[in-house]
Amino acid sequence: IGGDQTLELTGRHLKRLPGPVCALGSLQKLYISGTGLRELPEEIDGLRELRILALDFNKLEEVPEALCRLPRLTRLYLGSNRLFGLPAEFAQLQTLRCLWIENNYLYHFPRALLQMPALQSLQMGDNRLRALPGSLPRMTGLRGLWLYGNRFEEFPQPLLRMSQLHILDLDRNKIIDFPDLAHLKGLRLFSYDHNPVKAPPCVADTVTLVGDGAQELMEAREERLQSLREKASHILEIPILLLELDSERNVSQAAPSSCQL
Repeated sequence: IGGDQTLELTGRHLKRLPGPVCALGSLQKLYISGTGLRELPEEIDGLRELRILALDFNKLEEVPEALCRLPRLTRLYLGSNRLFGLPAEFAQLQTLRCLWIENNYLYHFPRALLQMPALQSLQMGDNRLRALPGSLPRMTGLRGLWLYGNRFEEFPQPLLRMSQLHILDLDRNKIIDFPDLAHLKGLRLFSYDHNPVKAPPCVADTVTLVGDGAQELMEAREERLQSLREKASHILEIPILLLELDSERNVSQAAPSSCQL
């Protein structure tokens, strides 16, 4: 175990997590990626201080209920496994802030996540999703949502009510048209590359776009904004010039003329 209470088991060939690991009650970070792990022991809930758990690139087919009882878990990496869903008990992980569950077999958005409003980063790329639940805006803490490589044929309507999102990634889907997204004031990065769209989406000027036609649109936007800045600068200069003229006039009136001398 490292000095920062970290245990690194990544790359080792494990059929099961060694029992003594679950007895490390002070462990805070556990990395067991790419080990071939197929299941987790019930005793894993003994890791009461665990903050980070990396289980990606394994062969897990389900998330055990015991994992859902880790009271301090903030980051969980489940990408590249064989998961078809998450148990209802997953909602107990109320301290979780970051969940990566990309490259699995999710055909439906896990309902448990809707009861986790504090989740901030949700990576669900390369799954089988076709739709999102209407109650998705309940996830008020969400700032980053990655949905690339799924099966969306239309822009998911619940996203139109996710004004707090900063990052939205819909690369590699089958969306042919995007609605007006200019009202999503929190958005800073929107990626829509490799969709059969005819034109870039309409977004606020503060959004960086990634996709076909995005570069041209952003260059034209920058030219427009630069022109507006220059006009605003000229307008601001006018009162200053008027003040200077007025000041010169006052000085001229105050100074005695040669005739008076």
